[in-house]
Amino acid sequence: MKFLDEAKIHIRSGNGGAGCVSFRREKFIEFGGPDGGDGGRGGDVVAECVEGLNTLIDYRFQQHFRAKTGMHGMGKNRSGANGADVVLKVPVGTQIFEEDGETLIADMTEPGQRLVLAKGGNGGFGNTYFKSSTNQAPRRANPGLEGEEKTIVLRLKLIADAGLVGLPNAGKSTFLAAVSAAKPKIADYPFTTLTPGLGVVTVDTRSFVLADIPGLIEGAHEGAGLGDRFLGHLERCRILIHLVDGTAEDVAEAYHVIRGEIEAYGAGLEEKPEILCLNKADALSEEEREEKKAILAAESGGEVYVISGVSGEGVTDVLRLAADEIGIRRAEERAQETDAEEGWQP
Repeated sequence: MKFLDEAKIHIRSGNGGAGCVSFRREKFIEFGGPDGGDGGRGGDVVAECVEGLNTLIDYRFQQHFRAKTGMHGMGKNRSGANGADVVLKVPVGTQIFEEDGETLIADMTEPGQRLVLAKGGNGGFGNTYFKSSTNQAPRRANPGLEGEEKTIVLRLKLIADAGLVGLPNAGKSTFLAAVSAAKPKIADYPFTTLTPGLGVVTVDTRSFVLADIPGLIEGAHEGAGLGDRFLGHLERCRILIHLVDGTAEDVAEAYHVIRGEIEAYGAGLEEKPEILCLNKADALSEEEREEKKAILAAESGGEVYVISGVSGEGVTDVLRLAADEIGIRRAEERAQETDAEEGWQP
């Protein structure tokens, strides 16, 4: 299945059915009177958040969705049936925007979450509705109301606990393949990974979701390289695991390029906890390890972990650290939710 994280679609809810003008005419029945039924309601267009999806590829091949029109009313006071709804199933983490791509309509973050994007038109009244003591034979009925029509933008931001960042060929896909059951494409050239990948990592009975974000280059926040379209996937990550290629000539420059892009993108990414790793340690001598680790520590002002996705050196320690940090973040989020619930008053 191909990965698609953005789609523009056109939706239209159903029109309401028209009311009916009818009179009861039966042999030996005096004063039959009006008996026209109401029209049915038009179908809605509904977005539903479901598990088991991680791409918007379904909306590449179909961009127009239209709900059914309500049935017209009929004689003998028979109301028309309501039109069938159209349900748009989207992955967890999908944001729905207006056509301008900036006005947020909804953020679908919980499985089972539903939202009516376009309400169907109400059905028209039949002539029975208009009867009265002064109007005993009304010959009017309402047409159904028209449905709503709009263009919306679906944008998927993967929900993961930790995100892997780094320059192209920093070893992110190798790291993901080593610590999870994911099978990303791995090759010895930059930009091997063209779409984000997800893997479930288990360490000491604790598990979390790790996202491999395609390599960033300088100017990515302005659209260079793969651009900023994948930086948005980091917004939902609780922590960042920053891999620096240990075989690079200038590890300090590699570190600052990624940090510069994260800070330029904004959206709170620069404030997320970061675990800095010097990767590909299996290809370095002891002196090179110590030298480049010292350089990164001086530039970042924090701890640097020497790891190798190929040999597994230092990987478990990093995963334990990540699991600890994620656990703290989860606890803080639960506490905030509890405080919000306790502060609510009916």
